[in-house]
Amino acid sequence: MPYTKRRRLVSSAVAVALGATALAACGSSSDDGETQAGPVSLTYWTWAPGMDKVVDLWNEGPGKKERITVTVKKQASGDTLVTKILTAHKAGKAPDLVQAEYQALPTLVSNDALADIADSVEDAKGEFAEGVWQQTTLGTDAVYAVPQDIGPMMFYYREDLFKEYGLSVPATWEEFAETARKLKKAAPDKDLTTFSANDSGLFAGLAQQAGARWWTTSGDKWKVGINDDATRKVAEFWGGLVEEGAVDNQPMYTPAWNKALNTGKQIAWVSAVWAPGTLTTAAPDTKGKWAMAPLPQWNEGESSTGSWGGSSTAVTTDSGHKEAAAKFAAWLNTDADALNALAKESGIYPASTSAQLSGAFAGPPEYFSNQPDFYEKAAGIAKTTAPSAWGPNVNVAYTTFKDAFGAAAKNKSDFTAALDTMQQDTVADLKKQGFGVAE
Repeated sequence: MPYTKRRRLVSSAVAVALGATALAACGSSSDDGETQAGPVSLTYWTWAPGMDKVVDLWNEGPGKKERITVTVKKQASGDTLVTKILTAHKAGKAPDLVQAEYQALPTLVSNDALADIADSVEDAKGEFAEGVWQQTTLGTDAVYAVPQDIGPMMFYYREDLFKEYGLSVPATWEEFAETARKLKKAAPDKDLTTFSANDSGLFAGLAQQAGARWWTTSGDKWKVGINDDATRKVAEFWGGLVEEGAVDNQPMYTPAWNKALNTGKQIAWVSAVWAPGTLTTAAPDTKGKWAMAPLPQWNEGESSTGSWGGSSTAVTTDSGHKEAAAKFAAWLNTDADALNALAKESGIYPASTSAQLSGAFAGPPEYFSNQPDFYEKAAGIAKTTAPSAWGPNVNVAYTTFKDAFGAAAKNKSDFTAALDTMQQDTVADLKKQGFGVAE
């Protein structure tokens, strides 16, 4: 493994945090499956539905030829899976492959749980947008995973109600605010949208679009910028709209929220490419009445979006067959048949740009049959995904967001104060773990 600046950073930090004197090396060539005489068996931890059917394509095709068999072990997602991986890794028994959300990668890398597979997957880089690939490199020359699915953010709106109330699709956030006020004046019982504090990924994506870099490095220390100027701008914007009552302040994914979407009480939603699936369940009576457009921009003429969701396929440092595992990870996320199967069986939107306009994505989602160019627009938006900067304790920042912003949204109080709380809690946790933090 190249001894990059990042590797020095995470190694020294984890050594302090865990009281370790040394970290395991990435493995020698003797542990690669291709150098061994017998067949290779790999284990893959994933939460994606139907993944076993996708993996069957490998086992019956390329895997059979390569004598590499992959077995799927279904797992829970989110922090539960990260904790399970780290627990298994401490015992030296992590699986060969894991599905990992992008924001979880720094945590896994800082615990030396993921292998650098750059040499094995370098040919796959061209399949992905720069901002997406960057999330798997953590800003270094290493590659810790292959992108699988992404969640580029978009603006969804009731086309019929926008027409009824004489509203235009906002191209900028300033226009978004004016649209919210215009609707409230014309129909006081309706809201353009809601600010929801129960999904920190939404706020993180909005901050990402604005240029935020929540975690960066300075020498061998972490630098936390959750309350940076870009994020503060986002917090002030949404806090102002909530305070004046221009948008609602209720959480998403509740029966009340579903009803608001289904009855036209809420006529727009800042979401991501996976929104059609949610709308199908939440607002079944409005099928064919919605349309999708790019996210409003902070400055007129810009073209940038954030990311809300998405995951990757990573190889662990415990694997005895890293090259074989990396070969499967690249196939899973770049092969046309594999990507079509992932779309059909797992319902994902592929990170691979070549798959975003073919197969399952050649036509629009059924819910958006009125917008034939849905996926053509989505692919263009996905290419504008802004770079992100995740750190080793995203879970702490996200938990604090729900608490601090939840209270601020409910009370219509200062969002920037809640942002400062996020900053303080995240820094305090890094120090508690033993990471060096640049002030």
